[in-house]
Amino acid sequence: MRAGGQTRASDIPILRLRSQGIAHSNFESPQSTIGWMGAIQAQDFLMSRWAVGVRLPGSTERSVLAAVNEGSIIRTHLLRPTWHLAAAADVRWLLRLSAPQIRARMKFRDKQLGLTEPLYARADRVLEKALRDGAHCTREELIAGFRKARIAVDENRASHLFLRAELDGVICSGAFRGNKPTYASFDQRVPPSRPMAREEALAALALRYFASHGPATVEDFTWWSGLSARDARRAVQIVKGSFVSVGIDSRTYLAVDGRRAPSRGRQPVHLLPAYDEFLIGYADREAILGRVNEKNAISSNGLFRPIIVENGRVIGVWSRRAARGGAEIEAALFGSPGTALRAGIEASLARLEAFWGVKASLAYRVI
Repeated sequence: MRAGGQTRASDIPILRLRSQGIAHSNFESPQSTIGWMGAIQAQDFLMSRWAVGVRLPGSTERSVLAAVNEGSIIRTHLLRPTWHLAAAADVRWLLRLSAPQIRARMKFRDKQLGLTEPLYARADRVLEKALRDGAHCTREELIAGFRKARIAVDENRASHLFLRAELDGVICSGAFRGNKPTYASFDQRVPPSRPMAREEALAALALRYFASHGPATVEDFTWWSGLSARDARRAVQIVKGSFVSVGIDSRTYLAVDGRRAPSRGRQPVHLLPAYDEFLIGYADREAILGRVNEKNAISSNGLFRPIIVENGRVIGVWSRRAARGGAEIEAALFGSPGTALRAGIEASLARLEAFWGVKASLAYRVI
């Protein structure tokens, strides 16, 4: 923010680096990191582990995976919906808030596939039986159970059955079996929690979002949360007294602190994962990405690539490829890198190496 409360659009990315815990954080565990964020998008599970790690200095991929295996972090479908990581303590109220709207969105496709309420109830019973007594089963094992019960799984029906069981609080992520994810019983995995009234849950979600993603707009929150525009506006109305309202280019943003300008000095370079909240967590990404390079960071079919961020702006993308004895990293930049940028990328790569526990070679190209 500028002196006297004046704000520039160029301040937004640096303030978001702070609020997201990327520029600086005091988090002590993977679950506290995710709890601060509300939820972290996680359909690319390898990348979502680094989404936690980049916000949790000193963490490793093994420590994040251990939190998933022990159940303090749950991977399930929430919000828009897609896969998310959420703290186990938050999953019940997040599901109660998300599930009704997700079920409503599924109705048309359910009808096309012949997925009725009695059929979903029967599928839930099959899953409950398979996962009783603390069993953790792979997707393939559970699909075999559906087939044995003569429940059709073709034409992506299996994905709908699993998603609905997550929404019904029947299943959630279990411990990995080698490199294979599993499902486990929701009630055996997720601790009981105090039920929240809907208004309280709306307020809790908005508080988490604007604290961890601000400065952000109501439209950004509506996109991220998957709520109806009406519910999103209601949630913001409840919590707006907890934030500062800031006008930038005729748009209104909510932020934790509207009084102090961010440092204008050089910010560290960050190698952020695919689908990171720093980019995907907003409906309008122009402040971070701009229009010119959007196609390089986000494909036409909605694939969010791993990004390179300097001073809060996306200046390139990166990719990882397995290699003998480690990994190969390619930094594809939107312009020729100078000495300072190369040094920043290499420093960020060192953090990645420590997180993964592997050595990585680095190559550059300009796109």
